[in-house]
Amino acid sequence: MSSSASSTIRFSPAQPRLRAAAIRHFARILEAEVTKGRYFDCIITTSRELRRLNRTWRGKDEVTDVLSFPVTGKIHEVRKFIGDIAISVARARAQARDYGHSAETEIYILMLHGVLHLMGLDHETDDGVMARTELRWRTRLGLPSGLIEREEA
Repeated sequence: MSSSASSTIRFSPAQPRLRAAAIRHFARILEAEVTKGRYFDCIITTSRELRRLNRTWRGKDEVTDVLSFPVTGKIHEVRKFIGDIAISVARARAQARDYGHSAETEIYILMLHGVLHLMGLDHETDDGVMARTELRWRTRLGLPSGLIEREEA
């Protein structure tokens, strides 16, 4: 993705029905408050692309809503870059309909979830640490229920 000194959001293909400026603003909030100045790149793309990434990197031949690709080592330490996030716009829209909020709100939920993974949290192995952290941030950011809560319901 990008190598800029701040978080970037790309839409591939373009998503004219989404409020791109609002999504970019939310990414800057995450960068300032959640990651404490560490930056990330996010692509909002097709379900086909998420399936391809999921198959390539996780060995799961299925569509998912969000994937995170954390960066570790020297580049992470020197450049404060924590990794990449990929979000399926179709899954975000469907989940937004299911949960009664906007597609942008769902993208915010997915982006927060992805950022927490980039920061090293893993809800599958951490005995609830990520769930508690995600709940705290969602409350602070005014977001509705998140992915972990939905899985547990």
